[in-house]
Amino acid sequence: MNPVHDASNLTVDREFTFHARDFARVRTLIYERAGISLHEGKQAMVYSRLSRRLRDTGHQSFESYLQWLESSGAHQNQQEWQEFVNCLTTNLTSFFREEHHFHTLAEWLKARGSKPTRIWCCAASTGEEPYSLAITVAENLGLHAPVKILCSDIDTNVLTTASRGVYDANARGLSPQRLRSYFLKGKGTNEGSIRIKPELARFVEFKPFNLMQTSWQLGEAFDIVFCRNVMIYFDAPTQRKVLERIHGVMKPGGKLFVGHSENFTESRDLFLLQGKTVYDRV
Repeated sequence: MNPVHDASNLTVDREFTFHARDFARVRTLIYERAGISLHEGKQAMVYSRLSRRLRDTGHQSFESYLQWLESSGAHQNQQEWQEFVNCLTTNLTSFFREEHHFHTLAEWLKARGSKPTRIWCCAASTGEEPYSLAITVAENLGLHAPVKILCSDIDTNVLTTASRGVYDANARGLSPQRLRSYFLKGKGTNEGSIRIKPELARFVEFKPFNLMQTSWQLGEAFDIVFCRNVMIYFDAPTQRKVLERIHGVMKPGGKLFVGHSENFTESRDLFLLQGKTVYDRV
């Protein structure tokens, strides 16, 4: 039997009733908490991802779950609010994704030499991007370079994976030489897996961070910020607000790396385009 759709009930013939008003409520909540703008075509995605939360919490409808979530408040039910956000974030990554950025970073690092450097990877996901940054540092400045990489994400589940540093041995983006130099091969029950070597992991620090929070206590200003494929989920006002805050935690002349489909040329008062999706902080 095919699902029946109407304006008030998006998915009648499914495990849980999912009304248009439920979807609208989800859109409002995720926008308020994570800045994510969900367009109308995301109903099926929202249903699929949040259904698991209804099952785990014992709710029989989206209306019941959302009412419980909102009535409990942020502090009383902080864990479930985090699960709600985790479900609705998208994590697509690989080692050395958009490789030209790492060539640009390598040249910048070599020119900088032994000066202490702070890098922020603000969408760390499952860790492939942070470790790609660490490998780039090691290849150009050595394993004892004075470089610190702060790696954050709003999704606490992916950060757990990232901090473990364990991946499939066939992970995309890694050359045989890099596999030998920077990873340990799993043996026995761990065969088929690879793990980041401790001497490389020393460069990175993982922490949960929400770009929507008003207080950005991140320590000393950053020389480099990787904020790639994050802003595509924000509307224009939210993009501007986040860019202003990123600007505020960077050193003048620092470099901002963004995703291939992101363009911020209208924020020339903050960042100037200097290469393919690479900006200099004004």
